[in-house]
Parts: sequence; C-alpha cells; structure tokens
Amino acid sequence: MVNNDRMLVQILLLALLGASLWVLAPFWSALFWAAVLAFASWPLMRWLSTALGGRHSLAAGVLTLAWMVVVAVPLIMLGFNLADHIKDATSLIKDLQVDGLPPAPSWLAGVPLVGNYLVQLWQTIDEQGVALLASVRPYLGQVGNWLLARSAQIGGGVVELALSLILVFFFYRDGPRLAAFAESLLQRLIGDRAEHYLELVAGTVQRVVNGVIGTAAAQAILAWIGFTIAGVHGSLILGLLTFFCSLIMVPPLVWGPVAAWLFWQGQIGMGIFMLVWGFFAISGVDNILKPYLISRGGNLPLVVVLLGVFGGILAFGFMGLFLGPTLLAVAYNLISDWVAQNEKAASKARSHNCD
Repeated sequence: MVNNDRMLVQILLLALLGASLWVLAPFWSALFWAAVLAFASWPLMRWLSTALGGRHSLAAGVLTLAWMVVVAVPLIMLGFNLADHIKDATSLIKDLQVDGLPPAPSWLAGVPLVGNYLVQLWQTIDEQGVALLASVRPYLGQVGNWLLARSAQIGGGVVELALSLILVFFFYRDGPRLAAFAESLLQRLIGDRAEHYLELVAGTVQRVVNGVIGTAAAQAILAWIGFTIAGVHGSLILGLLTFFCSLIMVPPLVWGPVAAWLFWQGQIGMGIFMLVWGFFAISGVDNILKPYLISRGGNLPLVVVLLGVFGGILAFGFMGLFLGPTLLAVAYNLISDWVAQNEKAASKARSHNCD
C-alpha cells in the first residue's frame, strides 16, 4: 500500500510538472533570451550592485532600463529608416511606370564581355517596362501576402523581445537564488559532479555569447567605417543593420546591396572598395575573431564548438546558436568523464593484479 501511495504521488508530481511546462510553453523563447542576456551581462550586474551599495533590485532596474534603451532605440531608428526607404521604393516604381528607366549608365557598356548585352537588356526592359509590370502584377498579391506574413513574424519577434527585456529584470534580481536552486537540483540528479557541469555550461554559454555578440559588434563597426569612407548616407543605421545581420551570420545582406548601389550611382571606385572591404574586412573578421572568442579559456576542441554553433542553428533556429554548443560541450565532457573513469578502473585493476 505504501508503494502504491508513493507511485500515486510521483504520478501526480509528474502531471503537475507537465502542466506547469505546458503553461510556460508560450514563453520559453522569451525566458531563454532573458536568461542568456542576464547571464552574459552578470559581471556588469555584480559591479553595479557593488556600486549601489548592495541594492540588487535597484541595480537590476537600472540595468534593465539601460538594455531597453540600447535595444529599443536602434530598432526604432531602423524602423523609421526602413519606412522612408519603402516610400522611396514606391515612388521609384511609380516613376518607372510613367517615365521608364533612365538612360543606361556610361560604365555599363564598359563591363568586359557582357557590356553590350547589358546595355541592350537595359533598353529592352525600358521599352517593355509597361508590359513587364502588367505581367508581374498578378504576382504582386502573393508577394504582398508573403510580406504580410513576414511582417507578422517580425511583429511577434518584437513582442517577444520586449517580454525578454522585462523578464531579464527578474533574472538579475533573483540570479543567485536561481543559481543555487539549479545547483541543488543537479546535485540530486548527478551528485558531486554538479558544480563541474554547471561551470561547464556557464563557461560555454559565456564564450558563445562573447563570440557571437563580440564578432557582430566588430563587424558593425567595420561596416560603419566602410560606409563612411564610401560616402554612403545613413552609415550609422546601416552599421546597426549589419550588427543584427551578423547575429545570423549574413552581413553580406547589407554591404552587398550597398556596393551594388554604388555601382548603380556610377561610383565604380567606391563600389570596388566596398566589395573588397566587405569581403575581407567585414565578413573576413568572422573567420578569425569568432573562433578565437569562443574557444578562448576553454578545454573543448574548437571543432566541437563550431559544429555546435552551426548545427544548433539548423536544428533549433537562432536559439540553437547557444543551445547547440552547450549541448555538445556537456555531451563531450560526459563521455570524456566516462572514458576517464573506465581508464582509472582498468589501471587500478592492472595494479592490483601486479601486486
């Protein structure tokens, strides 16, 4: 009867745990990003708490407000800038419908091998512009629906980001208590190795965060420098956009169109400079800085971390950027510990046989 009662209690506890996870399921992503942000900036939280005389709630509030300003203001500026460009693109399409394309730029004919073909193609598009727009008009509705769906996803992402910035306050305020709870839970599960694996997970996440965000910041600064040298308007906004594209490892989505726009404007020299600067400086720094920052201070093979980064993105989306290397790191150390324990047992057995 006692065993039956214990089994019933365990079933009820599992049901309660499942129901709790079900309630929290819509907020997993926001909770995850809030936890990553709080963990990555915990040294700053510790310093601020000390500076404010140990008032953790005040320090958490100040730091959360700072994150809101740092994240929200660039997003608002980027939104207004994109809105202006959408207006420009709409007016450009209307002008093309009425006046057609402008004359082909003089440098287009000088393109080796295909220059004359490009000029003829330009003239053909100009002559058949009205018919071309009429042929693609039936597809504009589908494009509009696709853009509407993507806009809804972006809107959901913005709401999720706002929720993360609110939740990060509680992670800051209750961070030590949550860490102690996690450690006690792991000790119940795996015993004395709990502290080791907590340090492993913490170090892996810290290095990945430093590598991803540090590389994105470096690429954004290099992009801003390149855009400023090339004389591109809105270089600061484009630099911020490069930062967000660098987080998903596609900075060419920014500097590539900028280079094309420079060629379109007839600025051949600056267009070539932008291509070289974008390929070797902006995108090239990713191959040097990110592996260094991720592998620095850890005993994991770099290939394990890199496979975790790329495999995690493919498996879990952007969240996998942090989940992937953490899971591989824990698995690698578990296997290493298991192999080391077997080797120790075999060594003890050999020494005992020798005696």
